[in-house]
Amino acid sequence: MSENKLLDLSFEFAVSVVKLVDGVTAPKSSYMLDQLARAGTSIGANIHEAQYAQSKKDFIAKLEIALKEANETSYWLKLMYETNRIDEAAYQHVSKLCGNIRRLLIASCKTAKENM
Repeated sequence: MSENKLLDLSFEFAVSVVKLVDGVTAPKSSYMLDQLARAGTSIGANIHEAQYAQSKKDFIAKLEIALKEANETSYWLKLMYETNRIDEAAYQHVSKLCGNIRRLLIASCKTAKENM
């Protein structure tokens, strides 16, 4: 998997999260929306930041932070779906993207650690 693919996918994911958050009109959802937006956009920010890491260890640390943010994003997505804040189609689409990113991050972290 090329790094550009992960960069592109994480940016596409952030755009999807922002659009999803902007489209939610359910009352009393702002705290969940803020958490979802923060975690969902942080994934790509950390992946992009990793491209200019100061060391291999720093690179891995940034990817691991992105992975943690992806896991948190999955939590907020599921919570919003289960509490009827987002519909199933939106949930499935964004969750699938998030799952793809998580798998790529796990593989990238593993490869980077093996190459240390």
